[in-house]
Amino acid sequence: MKSQRPVNLELTKFSFPLAAIVSILHRISGIFLFAGTAVLLWLLDASLASEERFLALQETLTQPLWQIVIWTVLAALAYHVVAGVRHLLMDVGIGDSLKGGRRSALLTLVLAVILMILAGVWLW
Repeated sequence: MKSQRPVNLELTKFSFPLAAIVSILHRISGIFLFAGTAVLLWLLDASLASEERFLALQETLTQPLWQIVIWTVLAALAYHVVAGVRHLLMDVGIGDSLKGGRRSALLTLVLAVILMILAGVWLW
């Protein structure tokens, strides 16, 4: 007897279009920004506590682990802004066709990677 229960789909077997991947990454970058904001606020609070804490924090932020944390937040911000502008343009009817969506998704990825590289160069 065949069961009428729903079948769980295995998402790894699907091939998502580039526009869908860009949209999903936009949501993920928002999550990273939310968490990153808490880290940045904690760093700001520590830097304003006293001159000694500021100097200690300044030295701590030169360590590679903290530079990666800061770069991750900057990379998430860069991607989120570029993808957000893409979504805003699509909301007003620019690039909302299938062909336009593919092009804008590719342009979003290219611009975001360039901004991420520039953030890395600026940090290091």
